[in-house]
Amino acid sequence: YWGAVTCATFDQERSTGRQGGTMTAVETQMTYSNSYTIHHEEAYMTQEEDWDRDLLLDPAWEKQQRKTFTAWCNSHLRKAGTQIENIEEDFRNGLKLMLLLEVISGERLPKPDKGKMRFHKIANVNKALDFICSKGVKLVSIGAEEIVDGNVKMTLGMIWTIILRFAIQDISVEETSAKEGLLLWCQRKTAPYRNVNVQNFHISWKDGLALCALIHRHRPDLIDYSKLRKDDPVGNLNTAFEVAEKFLDIPKMLDAEDIVNTPKPDEKAIMTYVSCFYHAFAGAEQAETAANRICKVLAVNQENEKLMEEYEKLASELLEWIRRTIPWLENRAAEQTMRAMQQKLEDFRDYRRIHKPPRVQEKCQLEINFNTLQTKLRLSNRPAFMPSEGKMVSDIANAWKGLEQVEKGYEEWLLTEIRRLERLDHLAEKFKQKCNMHEAWTSGKEDLLSQKDYESASLMEIRALMRKHEAFESDLAAHQDRVEQIAAIAQELNELDYHDAATVNARCQGICDQWDNLGTLTQKRRDSLERVEKLWETIDQLYLEFAKRAAPFNNWMDGAMEDLQDMFIVHSIEEIQSLITAHDQFKATLPEADKERMATMGIHNEILKIAQTYGIKLSGINPYTNLSPQDISTKWDTVKHLVPLRDQMLQEEVARQQANERLRRQFAAQANIIGPWIQTKMEEISHVSVDIAGSLEEQMNSLKQYEQNIINYKSNIDKLEGDHQLSQESLIFDNKHTNYTMEHIRVGWEQLLTTIARTINEVENQILTRDAKGISQEQLNEFRASFNHFDRKRNGMMDPDDFRACLISMGYDLGEVEFARIMTLVDPNNTGVVTFQAFIDFMTRETAETDTAEQVMASFKILASDKNYITVDELRRELPPEQAEYCISRMTRYIGPDSPPGALDYISFSSALYGESDL
Repeated sequence: YWGAVTCATFDQERSTGRQGGTMTAVETQMTYSNSYTIHHEEAYMTQEEDWDRDLLLDPAWEKQQRKTFTAWCNSHLRKAGTQIENIEEDFRNGLKLMLLLEVISGERLPKPDKGKMRFHKIANVNKALDFICSKGVKLVSIGAEEIVDGNVKMTLGMIWTIILRFAIQDISVEETSAKEGLLLWCQRKTAPYRNVNVQNFHISWKDGLALCALIHRHRPDLIDYSKLRKDDPVGNLNTAFEVAEKFLDIPKMLDAEDIVNTPKPDEKAIMTYVSCFYHAFAGAEQAETAANRICKVLAVNQENEKLMEEYEKLASELLEWIRRTIPWLENRAAEQTMRAMQQKLEDFRDYRRIHKPPRVQEKCQLEINFNTLQTKLRLSNRPAFMPSEGKMVSDIANAWKGLEQVEKGYEEWLLTEIRRLERLDHLAEKFKQKCNMHEAWTSGKEDLLSQKDYESASLMEIRALMRKHEAFESDLAAHQDRVEQIAAIAQELNELDYHDAATVNARCQGICDQWDNLGTLTQKRRDSLERVEKLWETIDQLYLEFAKRAAPFNNWMDGAMEDLQDMFIVHSIEEIQSLITAHDQFKATLPEADKERMATMGIHNEILKIAQTYGIKLSGINPYTNLSPQDISTKWDTVKHLVPLRDQMLQEEVARQQANERLRRQFAAQANIIGPWIQTKMEEISHVSVDIAGSLEEQMNSLKQYEQNIINYKSNIDKLEGDHQLSQESLIFDNKHTNYTMEHIRVGWEQLLTTIARTINEVENQILTRDAKGISQEQLNEFRASFNHFDRKRNGMMDPDDFRACLISMGYDLGEVEFARIMTLVDPNNTGVVTFQAFIDFMTRETAETDTAEQVMASFKILASDKNYITVDELRRELPPEQAEYCISRMTRYIGPDSPPGALDYISFSSALYGESDL
């Protein structure tokens, strides 16, 4: 450290110089330096750092050291109620030296000798030196005799050794040595201050600004740094000395004038004084470290709570949407018209195309957010997140399942109701036509049957009336089928809940009542005619024959016209082909009907011929029928006219059914491709998380590309949706060309999107786990290889036996109890399988370095100055505003006899951070 020689020798060598082989002062100093070295097994200061070899020991340095070391010793001795005045004199008997060592070490030294003889003093000094050596310091060339003799340089060297060992040695910042650690601490604390640049422990402190900056950094209330001037070093130094002595209990160890007037202040004196600041502010450093730890823990907790709030909000919104949507889908209030029901179907299509897809994405994102949150909680040593009652992922899945069940039932009900209304409209129109035809036929019949024209008729007229009545009865019987058809249609309309059933029933009842009345009137008229028929014998056979043949033929033509104008509804080419076949069969009967017509018209011609032959004047009216030859001809022409119209109508329906068939085949062609494609992709995704080689980032890129390919396939789904809509608009409800319905495709597509998103989220969580746990890619690859090997079924899961075999292959010695404990960790829900994520979590759980509740409590205890409670002012002083208010709002009031008003319980708060969330 410096020359181990007496003051006289040292002064002699300084004045002698290099004459006649005598060493220069520098050489002498180097010799002294080499002969007096302080050794320590940690080498906390090197020889080059201790001494400037270019200068001799400056008297100014010695003066600074005397003052600094004396003040430093007294700062400790005063704790024992004593002090020193002269550093080389007051330590000569060894008593105060031993006392100094006891105070600064907190240990007891051997009992000192009480005598005042020289050997007593040497014994006491030796006890002190032996204690110093016991602390790992090796003293070379420092003996008790030099201290007892009052050698100032030896005494100063010894005190510096004590300062190094007990005041500076333990200072370390980022694993640096003592001197570098103290220097780095000073640099960091003064970095933000203008005109301060700490590079050493001599000239960097001459202007006093560095000392003022240290004080201001820790106690800004003591110094107004903005008012200091660089050109007033003495003022700056005195300000620092006075403030430190008055408020920080650091005695004044230096003189401002000595430091300013010395070209290079003594490094050891400066280090000694600065080390006092380090120890004075050590509590603040500890508090800052504790505050940083608390901030880190609170930041993790705040982020997790934010994620929990987001999950709760998203879950609530999704469940509320499901709650609002299900009643709409459960509403089975049927509309009365086809237009209104088709509008309901269109609203349902909008729901499936527009309103539901964003909710599908929200549901998928909700599951991803839940998995990510649980991973973050697990990595930060927090308990698993338990959502509010009714908002678990399983609750949402069940609600979604219920929604889809109601949705499926609603669509089936819509289609069934549309078919019902279609059938109702068809039946109602058919009922209307048949009623119109029947009412047209019955019009005036009651009046006719109520006439009593037979009372004044001649025999021929009576016979004519009788025959006419017989023809009417024949006609009446022929119309019985139509009345029964009308009643049957009315009954079916009632069974299908036709909206205007009351009108239908009233009209049907009127027709039935009228029919019954016609039957009664017919029977009464027959009875009346039969009573008078016996009075008349002559009958015109030809008229009668004409009437008999014309009536059924007329009925046949009425039926033919009715059939040719009959409405029909079909849903397939086979059904329309059946109608065409029936129509062709009808057309095949036309030649025979034409013969019947000609035969009937032949009777009329025969009448005309006889009348002409025998000069009979005809009244022009057949007494036995209201049918005239003109009626027969007119209706026949109408039948011939309706036949080609019927042909055209059937062909148009053929074209429509062919178009429908094309739509079926077009939909089936796409569905038969898309359905297997979705199934294949689902199978590929189920293996992709364990089959892809390479790093997790490479897996992520592959999965993202996989996801993009799936998203790009969406246009095929949209096109199929368009074809499906065309089919429904064309009222096509079946398709024999494919087993895939649009519902199958939709569900498969939604499952595919959800599965790829979940797979990507699993890889993201693996990356998060890897980075948080410090797992290397090689370790992760080894874990994956082991998992894949024992994943016998290649489904991304191991059963317990395979998992046990996997652990044994990796060196685990498993008993039944230990394996049961491990299974509770990797399969807490007793599903009977071990997923890859659970396997990774288990393999990395024991190596994780996470903060604990005990660490957080210890940090708060530091901020609270070892109290069991903490105040609001302390929290706001030590923590950033946001996190301080976070603690204040959540800490409960401390209950204890020693607590002031407003004291807060940081212990229960720290425990709650690692307990169940109250969110």
